[in-house]
Amino acid sequence: MALSTYDRLGGGDGVRRLAARFYQLMDTLPEAAACRAVHPPSLAHAQAMLVSYLDYWFGGPDDFIRHHGPPAMRRRHLHVAIGEAEIRGWLVCFHQAWAETVADRTLDAEVLPRVEQLAWHMANQPGVQAPNLPHTTPPAVPVSAIRVA
Repeated sequence: MALSTYDRLGGGDGVRRLAARFYQLMDTLPEAAACRAVHPPSLAHAQAMLVSYLDYWFGGPDDFIRHHGPPAMRRRHLHVAIGEAEIRGWLVCFHQAWAETVADRTLDAEVLPRVEQLAWHMANQPGVQAPNLPHTTPPAVPVSAIRVA
């Protein structure tokens, strides 16, 4: 039986470690200041939402869908201005948190390009140009669709 990305990350514990480190970095890295500024003072709710979304996206429990409906992540974030600085700050946090908390380096090539695509898809300010990525549209299928024998 193939293991899901969720399982390969260490299940819920792995996702929680990733999200916790991500928001610790967002709260402290100067490179993430623009991204941090669009969040409320407490990051607890954002962290819980990220855990729920990543659980689903990586092939774990689908609580996010059951409680919040289809992800539609760009639409969910239209109430905040997301430009290049916010995206780059978010990606710095994600990449560093990923590098520090994910042991299975084979996941890098499977997951990180899709995260990059999704991050750049979130732009809602004029003039934001995604860097040369293999594709600049959001992933049509959750990362959970990636299975390894």
